[in-house]
Amino acid sequence: MFDALSLPILIALFALGAAVVVACGAMLTSRADRLADATGLGEAVVGGLMLGAATSLPGIVATVTAALDGLPSLALSNAVGGIAVQTLFLVVADLAYRRANLEHAAADAGNLISSGALILMLSCALAAGFAPAFTIFSVHPVSLLLFAIYFVAMRRAVQLADTPMWTPRATPHTRDDEPDEDAARQPILPLVASSLALGLVVAVAGWLLAKTGTGIAREAGLSQSLVGALMIAVVTSLPELVTTLAAVRRGALQLAVGGIIGGNAFDALFLSLGDIAYRDGSLYHAVGNDDRFVMATALAMTAALLLGLIMRDRKGIGLEGGAIAGLYAMMVFVQLNR
Repeated sequence: MFDALSLPILIALFALGAAVVVACGAMLTSRADRLADATGLGEAVVGGLMLGAATSLPGIVATVTAALDGLPSLALSNAVGGIAVQTLFLVVADLAYRRANLEHAAADAGNLISSGALILMLSCALAAGFAPAFTIFSVHPVSLLLFAIYFVAMRRAVQLADTPMWTPRATPHTRDDEPDEDAARQPILPLVASSLALGLVVAVAGWLLAKTGTGIAREAGLSQSLVGALMIAVVTSLPELVTTLAAVRRGALQLAVGGIIGGNAFDALFLSLGDIAYRDGSLYHAVGNDDRFVMATALAMTAALLLGLIMRDRKGIGLEGGAIAGLYAMMVFVQLNR
């Protein structure tokens, strides 16, 4: 259907999908903040589990669609490119929150767990491409391992919220996650139902972005890796930018940081889903060095973020913010000059 459309129409549909993603992302933030209070799980956990997963739906659809269409490079570069740009979004949010360093103010042990899990997942996925191309029903065993790592890490994060074994040192800049009493009394089911409905709309928009983005790449003669990492990944990650900035404006700092970090950990599962959808063998072996370079960059950016969460600079974007921005700029430069 999209093959017959002209470039201007493809661009218009792409812009429409992006607009839907942005609008629904802002509404999802409000519901996630209220769910954090109503369930008592806290902003960091709800941000990582619910908000991170909901805003990741466009990326999931885009990755799976590309894999089903036999475009492994587009599928993988969209997944890891999304992780990279969403990490950069934290630097943007840090600039928007001028009172203190955002990672300092929103210190939470759950974010440390999510960051560590993401580093482990990306490391396994990167190593898979150099391991034997063994598959079970065209699925590489590492794809199953990524699911296991994610669910164990998220279970630990929930347990840590109930019985914390580590707490960050409180400073004048620390913003505690204090539930709103009115929100805590709200019924949970309507909040969940409306969030699911918004998530469905976002998923459809993600499918539209994947299809039109592929068409734009074909018409413009661009590489799959470039389009996946720098075009579709950025647009399908717009919900994370919108929800993060909206959360900062609401003062829900743990929700803002947890939504990005937890969402990135969830996004690593795109690699598993893409591998399952790709029917010509292992996704990790079907891609080239350009895609592995994007994955290595996302891994380095996450490591810099984890160091920032531990060091907790008090002012500005911190050393980790500069490192994250520099690494992303390097990736863009290399991709554009291939």
